[in-house]
Amino acid sequence: MGLRETKKQQTRTAIADAALGLFLEHGFDRVTVAEVARRAGVSTNTAFNYFPAKEDLFFDRQAEAEEHLAALVRDRAPDACPVEAVRDGLLAALRANEPMLGLHPGAVRFWQVILDSPALRAREREIGERAEAALAVALAEHPPAAAEEGTGGADPLLPTLLAGAVAGTHRAVLREIRRRVMSGEPAARVRDTIAPAASRAFDRLCHGLHVADCAG
Repeated sequence: MGLRETKKQQTRTAIADAALGLFLEHGFDRVTVAEVARRAGVSTNTAFNYFPAKEDLFFDRQAEAEEHLAALVRDRAPDACPVEAVRDGLLAALRANEPMLGLHPGAVRFWQVILDSPALRAREREIGERAEAALAVALAEHPPAAAEEGTGGADPLLPTLLAGAVAGTHRAVLREIRRRVMSGEPAARVRDTIAPAASRAFDRLCHGLHVADCAG
């Protein structure tokens, strides 16, 4: 990365960090973009250049979140079940205690800010829909081996329906993590409870995928 790109990334990070601090302190709806810009030491126009909408300031890693499941499917081993790839990615994230899962002390306040804001709840749903759509594209481009063996040719609707099942299960796991953490359950207990349950759920999906496809 060149010097110019490095400086741009530093500015973007500074704006996002300033925004998150203000949102956590005061709530999303009570903070203006101008206030974020002042805290970050940039102009309001500069803030909008980096983040076209106020919601972008809160979900500053939206693009990464939308492509996460699709990337897991695209990057899997050629003979691997795509559901297993998503399952293994989630279990690895649980083991590594990745911040996106919310198993850290500041997660409760972060999630409460979302729950308190209709705009953020709407954007969160939009992110989930785009992640599911991206997953459908990845499944169409990189179908499971069993789907390629069908005698009637590839079903153009299958990737969309499968993406709904996989992405929906993934969202359900994250939603259960959120519920447990917000209720005060210790992070270690959440991990120990969620990991085996999530593994079984995805295993059921993967097994069903092969049975259904092979049945024609």
